[in-house]
Amino acid sequence: MSEEALPNKNLRIDGTRLWRSLMEMAEIGATPKGGVCRLALSDLDKQGRDLFREWCEAAGCSVTVDAMGNMFARRPGLDPKRAPIQTGSHLDSQPTGGKFDGAYGVLAGLEVIRTLNDNGIETEAPFEVVVWTNEEGSRFAPAMIGSGVFSGTFSLEEGHGKQDKDGKTIGGELTRIGYLGTAPLGHPVGAYFEAHIEQGPILEADSKQIGIVSGVQGQIWYEITLTGQESHSGTTPMPVRRDALVGAAGLIEAVNRIGQAHEPGGCGTVGMLQLHPNSRNVIPGKVFLTVDFRHPSDQALALMDQEIRAESRAIADKHSLDLDLQKIWSFPALEFDHDCVAAVTRATTQCGYSNRAIVSGAGHDAVYLSKVAPTGMIFIPCADGISHNEIESATPEDAEAGCNVLLHAMLAMADRD
Repeated sequence: MSEEALPNKNLRIDGTRLWRSLMEMAEIGATPKGGVCRLALSDLDKQGRDLFREWCEAAGCSVTVDAMGNMFARRPGLDPKRAPIQTGSHLDSQPTGGKFDGAYGVLAGLEVIRTLNDNGIETEAPFEVVVWTNEEGSRFAPAMIGSGVFSGTFSLEEGHGKQDKDGKTIGGELTRIGYLGTAPLGHPVGAYFEAHIEQGPILEADSKQIGIVSGVQGQIWYEITLTGQESHSGTTPMPVRRDALVGAAGLIEAVNRIGQAHEPGGCGTVGMLQLHPNSRNVIPGKVFLTVDFRHPSDQALALMDQEIRAESRAIADKHSLDLDLQKIWSFPALEFDHDCVAAVTRATTQCGYSNRAIVSGAGHDAVYLSKVAPTGMIFIPCADGISHNEIESATPEDAEAGCNVLLHAMLAMADRD
């Protein structure tokens, strides 16, 4: 279909309304530095969900919730037998998160619905805006559990059983905040699009307004415990110590070295560290830490996996420590659906935005949706590439541009034969 033949090709969303919604959502869990803290299934997460439901119902959508707390706001289509065209993201945040990560994708979807309503446009397929549960994985590990259960990657029992550091479970917290839904788990999806800030510096550095996401790099998460022996810091000679923190220090350096050795593209991060007994005059007897490896090449990621296992064993042996290494989560590098990527490309060109192809360095719910539906993503720049940080920032103009692309990509997939 030529650009001239595309229906509604001059249709645009209301950027001011989108921005106002983003700022109002950002008031829930607002932090002093301008970010948000809405941990998954907290009272603040419930407030955000409640506001989203209110807005969607006001826009004429029916809202259902499944047993993982995933929320689905549906605008009917002319053909109720057609699988919905979905878009969405998440409303939960990091402890010191930004106001755009996740929320932008959810509210961009809502703005698409509002724009169709304003212009009296009916689509063949229904449209559905989704809030996925626990995308961040900061309170309950691993990440993307809600979309993982929806796609069949995790069982409902696995999802409900995940615990936070205080032993509270996802199932229990869903019940507590009133979001343990009854809608069936999983349903057909015609196509899924997710709009998101890039969370990196590439678009801004290249002066491009839209990132056409071709895929996502692979990822592995580990939980590692090193166990030695706590003893007195002043009376235990250095040669006989079994200092778990010294071992952990070597392991942290090894993670960084492995990430650097697999450049370009390799990333290695230790993001969480807990030591016991955490007393100033006691040699640490146990250290728990997390490792996050990422790479766009599955072959390189497999090598990184081999290297961290070998390094961990050597460090434990060197310092007479017991080692427990668990790979708790992983997914391979993936390419998004050709037709969805093409729809995003056509929409970007149609709207006249500068753009470039890009691979996502972060995991998103789109990873698991790609297992059950044709999937694509749209990126917009964020200032200095900073995300998972309270100073995370995007512009109203870029937010509007990404939402316009989302609108036209969804329309293209909804009305195709």
